[in-house]
Amino acid sequence: MVSIKDIAKKAGVSISTVSYALNGSNKVTDETSSKILAIAKELNYVPNAAARTLKKRESKILGVFLTDFSGDVYGDLLSGMKTVCNAQGYDLIVCSGEQSHRMLPERMIDGAVILDHTFASKELLQYADRGHKIVVLDRELDHPNINQVLLDNKAGATLAMEHLIEQGHTKIYVVTGPEGSFDSAQRMKAVRQVTEREANVEWIEIEGDFEKSGGEQAAELIIRDYTEPVAVFCLNDEMAIGLCNRLAETDLQIGRDVDVIGFDNIELSKYVQPRLVTIDYSKRKWGSLAAEQLIKIIAGEPVDHERIYVTLVEGGSVRSQVQQETRLPNRHERAVSY
Repeated sequence: MVSIKDIAKKAGVSISTVSYALNGSNKVTDETSSKILAIAKELNYVPNAAARTLKKRESKILGVFLTDFSGDVYGDLLSGMKTVCNAQGYDLIVCSGEQSHRMLPERMIDGAVILDHTFASKELLQYADRGHKIVVLDRELDHPNINQVLLDNKAGATLAMEHLIEQGHTKIYVVTGPEGSFDSAQRMKAVRQVTEREANVEWIEIEGDFEKSGGEQAAELIIRDYTEPVAVFCLNDEMAIGLCNRLAETDLQIGRDVDVIGFDNIELSKYVQPRLVTIDYSKRKWGSLAAEQLIKIIAGEPVDHERIYVTLVEGGSVRSQVQQETRLPNRHERAVSY
């Protein structure tokens, strides 16, 4: 591999002069700089990124750590991060898996955005103690080198539950996310808080996994136990879509026999018929804000914790009060003959 020593030898200059020229310093004349750059090109010189990082103590690369790459939320999230990074002179790499954790202590990156429950909070706090800059999207941590940019999960789940209760529902199934998911845990806290205030509301927890298959499995339980109109709050849209797909194979009708609400407003939810009621927020804003906060921390600028706000998107998957009053008989009522 060609080094700056080789360039210096061929150019007849010192190593420091070559370094200045390659880095665009004005300490070298234009004539000398042009000569050095031409030789570097001739020799196919490629800068040693590891050495440069060690010397400057920066890589100009940010790392994003995800639990996995599945799900429709990540696309817009990463797009928002990439836009900010490129505008600020940073590159972005996306990582997953425990082996990738070493990129932080080995300083291959200048900072990290964490949306990965394989990172233990204790591990992240240890990295922060060593001076690593971190933004977390999936937990609450108190450390001067860690900033939180969190989705307002509690507000979103509260909106969903209150919307169902306002439609007169007293029996609500709640399909959870996977164990260890911060988002699922926060949404479940809101579910419990809402139902504690509503003495006449019964809620039934169904274990889910944030996958369509989890919604399909939940639908099986609902089909088996169905006796009257019920509501279902799926803690993400993928499970809600899986549930709707399975119910579509029966004579139970979404928005009449079973009301369904999801969370995340993914692209596919717009095309579900009837339109899926869901909780919306800007994934792109979430990503861009996370990148902005991380870059500020790296630069030593003060930052405050941020929260991404949510809204309810209405649709036909939850019937209105007027629709309830004119509801057609359910399947059990239709089966009765006189």
